[in-house]
Amino acid sequence: MAGLHLQEGQAMQGLRWQVIFPFLFSWLCHSVSGHIHYSINEELRKGSIVGNIAKDLQLDVKDLSKRKLQIMSDVSEKYFNVNLDNGNLYIADRIDRETLCGAAADCVLTFDVVVENPLNVFSIKIDIQDINDNSPKFLHSTLTLEISESTSPGAQFVLQKAEDPDVDVNSVISYRLSTNQYFTLGEKVSTDGSVFPELILEKPLDRETQDKHELILTASDGGNPVQTGTALINIIVTDFNDNSPVFTQDVYKVSVRENIPVNSTILQVSASDEDEGVNGQITYSISNTANNILQTYDINSNTGTITIKRNLDYEVSKYYDISVQAKDGGGRAAHTKVLIEVTDENDNAPEISITSSSDLIPEDSAPGTLVALIRVQDRDSGENGEVQSIIKGDLPFQIISSGSNFHKIVTKSILDREIISSYNITIQASDKGSPEMTSRKVIRLDVSDVNDNAPVFDKLTYTAFIPENNLPGASIFNIRARDMDSDDNAKITYSIMSTSNEEDLLSSYISMNPVTGVIYAQRSFDYEKQKEFRIQIIARDNGSPSLNSSTTLRICIVDQNDNSPVILYPSPEADSSTFEMVPWTSEPGSLVSKVVAVDADSGHNAWLSYFLQSSEPSLFTIDQHTGEIRTSRVFQEKDIMKHGIVVLVRDNGNPSRSASVTINMVIAGHFHQVLPELSNQSIKEESQSNLQFYLVIALALISFLFIVTVIIAVVSKYKESKSSASFGSMSTSLYPPIDPRFMSQFSNGTLPLPYSYDVCVTLDPSEREFAFLKPQHNVPVESLIDADDSGIGPEASNNIQPFDTVVAQVILHKQYF
Repeated sequence: MAGLHLQEGQAMQGLRWQVIFPFLFSWLCHSVSGHIHYSINEELRKGSIVGNIAKDLQLDVKDLSKRKLQIMSDVSEKYFNVNLDNGNLYIADRIDRETLCGAAADCVLTFDVVVENPLNVFSIKIDIQDINDNSPKFLHSTLTLEISESTSPGAQFVLQKAEDPDVDVNSVISYRLSTNQYFTLGEKVSTDGSVFPELILEKPLDRETQDKHELILTASDGGNPVQTGTALINIIVTDFNDNSPVFTQDVYKVSVRENIPVNSTILQVSASDEDEGVNGQITYSISNTANNILQTYDINSNTGTITIKRNLDYEVSKYYDISVQAKDGGGRAAHTKVLIEVTDENDNAPEISITSSSDLIPEDSAPGTLVALIRVQDRDSGENGEVQSIIKGDLPFQIISSGSNFHKIVTKSILDREIISSYNITIQASDKGSPEMTSRKVIRLDVSDVNDNAPVFDKLTYTAFIPENNLPGASIFNIRARDMDSDDNAKITYSIMSTSNEEDLLSSYISMNPVTGVIYAQRSFDYEKQKEFRIQIIARDNGSPSLNSSTTLRICIVDQNDNSPVILYPSPEADSSTFEMVPWTSEPGSLVSKVVAVDADSGHNAWLSYFLQSSEPSLFTIDQHTGEIRTSRVFQEKDIMKHGIVVLVRDNGNPSRSASVTINMVIAGHFHQVLPELSNQSIKEESQSNLQFYLVIALALISFLFIVTVIIAVVSKYKESKSSASFGSMSTSLYPPIDPRFMSQFSNGTLPLPYSYDVCVTLDPSEREFAFLKPQHNVPVESLIDADDSGIGPEASNNIQPFDTVVAQVILHKQYF
């Protein structure tokens, strides 16, 4: 109890400052640049001075009547008026803060002051400060509790709380209990911060001694002077009831639309009591004292269902704080809070009022010229109260916000009487609610004449796509400009603007009709030579002085598929004797060759695809996109050695164009296996006279070498008696040794560089071709005839090649390499 009195004293001291400070503050002006802020206490008598508006707005009091100073507000006009003789703002009616703003923390009345000549709008805000003019009040002046005599000391009984419509310190409530020997007073704070008085049993009750107790509960606020309210607590001692009702929630929250029908169910609260019989029967009731709650909501005492008794209005009240009590048959009660939030519905359309307007304006008026001043407001809140004002139609006017709810209608461009001599300006104000609500207002404005229009193109840049190989003289594009003027001022002549360097070039390609704006092609275009033209086109009217404008026309030549692919490698003109050598041991997928082709066209027309033309399965495949030729499988002995592959190269045009080339592929493990094919092919191509010439030379050389051999044999017999002399090895290699590392560079599938092969000439004069022997794999390339230091042995003589073989090597070397 001592703590409660201490808090009461501190609250009273703070309240004195709160009351005095607003009274002094009410005479201060915070702004003279369009926004004035006053602060007054509620309940001031009629005729009290709020402030001198003329002085605070820096206006001359003598001009107030002439400048038609007036207050623009639906609500504030009831409470305030201005004396135009002295500029004072007076209170016109009683101001009750609780009626205007309820329990809101801030209560502000806002209105606009408008003066004319020149036109100015000032925003006035008045803070209504709370005074302690309401005392705490209990819903029921008498509270009845039934407490069982078996209740243990320390039991707590939550009582109904008092309510004070004042705010801040004036609404702070403290409680005290009359002196008694059984009960003390405590506080119970709910989860939302609400404080309820709580009766605490200090010692056991004895029904036989005393079956009834009467206590006085006093509620005091924190105002100065302090206001109080009392309630009588009747305590009836019963034999037994040890359980109080318990709500499922301490706080119930729900949102409802303001247009919800009457008698609709908002929600249902629920409490339970573990007692049985009468002690477990729960009765629900609303424990608020505010009339707006009791007149708006009702609760079913048996089910706890809360319903609406009358229509809700968001503009009147946005929130409802309902206290619900659940009381069992033994008199024990529990309390919960129901917070109801009313959501705004778009049930108010914007209101448009015209403050001032003009009815005639010259067409050469500068942009921004004032046409009218309007005021737009919507009583709804949030998005439903956010208003967007527009001017309907494509008119040269715009709306500019001028603070608060006022808007200026001004010109946004030069007007033209030759097009429109008068305007019906339709102002449309729409809110952002759903469904949207709209209001309209029409202002008529006449325009006086001035000439000021030039030709206008629809675009700054035009683009035309023309296929190449077009017909000369064909129309390729039509360009038009428009002129808002009339008669001669609207007649337009077109021309192409070009420099002296470009004039001959453009005139050879295009021409233009100066009246219709049609552009013609003078000759056929070729995409590969000229891909694009850019021309500047000027449109001039026949006014005086002439007005003109220009635009750019970009003519893009579209490629046609008029070029076939060109094969770069292998060249289609190459000799048919050209071969690509493929190693016999190639793995599947090994790269053996590549076809390279190009196309002079562009885009899709230049996309090339590669195909093998073969009706039978081939040993080779080709990549459709890269032209790489690879082996398709492992080679077998039954496969033929020579293959002629026809590669078709086709572009992606429509219709498609193509080219082909033939590649000869020879499969061999060594060059010795390739040489017979090469020799046969070469011999067939040579003339018969050349073959006979080589045979004669070969026979002469054989005869000469035979004689030399006989002489060497005779000399050898002659020297047998002498010490054995080493017979130097004779090399019949007709080619210099080849670095094996150099050979590895040609293992990619193409024909390797030449290397030594063992060949021999047939001895049958009826045959016209060479006979080839298998390569000597065991004989080094550097020496085809081996000899040891002691002479030519049987093994060495077996490795000696016939003389005609050497001759054939010389011939083939000359022919192929």
